[in-house]
Amino acid sequence: MSSVESHQEHLSQSDPSPSPNSCSSFELIDMDAGSLYEPVSPHWFYCKIIDSKETWIPFNSEDSQQLEEAYGSGKDCNGRVVPTDGGRYDVHLGERMRYAVYWDELASEVRRCTWFYKGDKDNKYVPYSESFSQVLEETYRLAVTLDEWKKKLESPNREILMVHYQPIAGSDEWGSTPTEQGRPRTVKRGVENISVDIHCGEPLQIDHLVFVVHGIGPACDLRFRSIVQCVNDFRSVSLNLLQTHFKKAQENQQIGRVEFLPVNWHSPLHSTGVDVDLQRITLPSINRLRHFTNDTILDVFFYNSPTYCQTIVDTVASEMNRIYTLFLQRNPDFKGGVSIAGHSLGSLILFDILTNQKDSLGDIDSEKGSLNIAMDQGDAPTLEEDLKKLQLSEFFNVFEKEKVDKEALALCTDKDLQEMGIPLGPRKKILNYFRTRKNSVGINRQTTQSASAVNISKENDEYLDVGIGQVSVKYPRLIYKPEIFFAFGSPIGMFLTVRGLKRIDPNYKFPTCKGFFNIYHPFDPVAYRIEPMVVPGVEFEPMLIPHHKGRKRMHLELREGLTRMSMDLKNNLLGSLRMAWKSFTRAPYPALQASETAEETEAEPESSLEKSSDVNADETSAAVKEDIPPINVGKLNGGQRIDYVLQEKPIESFNEYLFALQSHLCYWESEDTVLLVLKEIYQTQGIFLDQPLQ
Repeated sequence: MSSVESHQEHLSQSDPSPSPNSCSSFELIDMDAGSLYEPVSPHWFYCKIIDSKETWIPFNSEDSQQLEEAYGSGKDCNGRVVPTDGGRYDVHLGERMRYAVYWDELASEVRRCTWFYKGDKDNKYVPYSESFSQVLEETYRLAVTLDEWKKKLESPNREILMVHYQPIAGSDEWGSTPTEQGRPRTVKRGVENISVDIHCGEPLQIDHLVFVVHGIGPACDLRFRSIVQCVNDFRSVSLNLLQTHFKKAQENQQIGRVEFLPVNWHSPLHSTGVDVDLQRITLPSINRLRHFTNDTILDVFFYNSPTYCQTIVDTVASEMNRIYTLFLQRNPDFKGGVSIAGHSLGSLILFDILTNQKDSLGDIDSEKGSLNIAMDQGDAPTLEEDLKKLQLSEFFNVFEKEKVDKEALALCTDKDLQEMGIPLGPRKKILNYFRTRKNSVGINRQTTQSASAVNISKENDEYLDVGIGQVSVKYPRLIYKPEIFFAFGSPIGMFLTVRGLKRIDPNYKFPTCKGFFNIYHPFDPVAYRIEPMVVPGVEFEPMLIPHHKGRKRMHLELREGLTRMSMDLKNNLLGSLRMAWKSFTRAPYPALQASETAEETEAEPESSLEKSSDVNADETSAAVKEDIPPINVGKLNGGQRIDYVLQEKPIESFNEYLFALQSHLCYWESEDTVLLVLKEIYQTQGIFLDQPLQ
């Protein structure tokens, strides 16, 4: 092994990887003497810090091939940039560094790998540095071509395995040499000889772009991962589902993939200095819990603060606009649409931004129309009803005589009411009532929009007060029109209700977005429905999201089957009791028999119909359901249903409370959620699932 020894001094100074200095002997095994030398096939890896440990991750096969072609092109690598990971990362070949394109992330080291050794702390193989790998490869080449093997050959197969020993400096008191005391290190040649998953890569064609906005806090799941990592999971699940559920469209080259890009607003918010201000007033006890509260739960309060709400909406909108512009620069042939998705509080932020968009520039008439029909509080009470609520009905005739309606009464002063002969006590009640109503949502929703509100929108031309009770902020415009808005585990319904909104007008729709899907897990403690706010007088279930394997989960089918069985038994039992009661109460006189028979004959169709409807309650109800027109849930989702509920897993159904928190964070890896998103996106392009899910 003279070639290895000749490089010892050089490598010990420049190579951070284990060098030949640490090796007292090598053992090459699994090699046939006299076999021909074949150059090793390199594969490119990048290094990530995971749980404070360096982890080497292989590029997918397409990216590795592109990097190798750029490396072997003969051109100067300095300044050479190769896009990888679907264009989300750039590799600067000369620097051997990998940089994120659309978000801030620490740069990762990149390495062209040929030889690997087994790590000290785990069984994962770690690549040697490129310089030391060249030394090992040259040593191996000489050994094969010259057929000079100083070590023992074993094993008939062609797995190349090298073992060298790391000695301990000096000998121990027993006189053992370092070689004898050294610990073996397993070395492998070529990536094909180590157990590592290497993916094929992503389709180059991008059909649709989806921005994903996170909720409270910097962590998005129980593993405390960032929005970038969680969206990576979401994207990975979507790529797998495209291969299994849109196989025909892929084979016909009708589709490529959907790109999901994360939008981070937490970091900019907490870089404003608010964390330092909070730390000064935070109590020293239960420090970890208080830090968690400051870092996560307080984001909800920040959003209800005019100062920080402005920061949040500006950050979300500007980030989506920035990323969209950058995406178009890097993908000039992109012709697809854009959708947005929000988790938890992120969905509320997007809802408020979408509500405050304008359909077209300078279209004041449409703005006023959206102001008037945006959202109301149900059927506004009349003046008479308001006075009855205040127990002041006797003064209605006075207002009627003076031709004072609700709008005029809201403008009346104490002096005006006094001149109409209203006593002091009732005056105070009326003034306080209408003052409160002015500050609440939609006082003029059934009347003409107040001139001041319209003037504000005209003069500023930056935002619209659509009357959803949100704090007064200037909502920025998006430079594109989203096709669909997906809300995961969303508290939108709760926030609108707390803001004083009782009902969403069925005619209301987002000015620039056609679709809206409210997706939630049944045990999610943060999620609320939207449809009951559109149709408050009707009770109906949300849409059940199909299982991605095309069936209901077994425990749900079993539960429904048992429910149907119990209903059938109950109906059969009731039918038998009715027949028995009729036989007991039948008149015994023969003279009445003929007329009774006739009566029975007339009553027979009715009773048989009743019995059959009892016994086959499910069948009749199913038939009735077919005749009942679909529920009208307004235009918010283009006439489609809005609320969609996931099917809980069997283990989750045992204890709802135990899995409540997990349910709020389950969407990132949920195949059912991702498949619904893909299905709705591709339906806008006229592409459907291979087999419709039941």
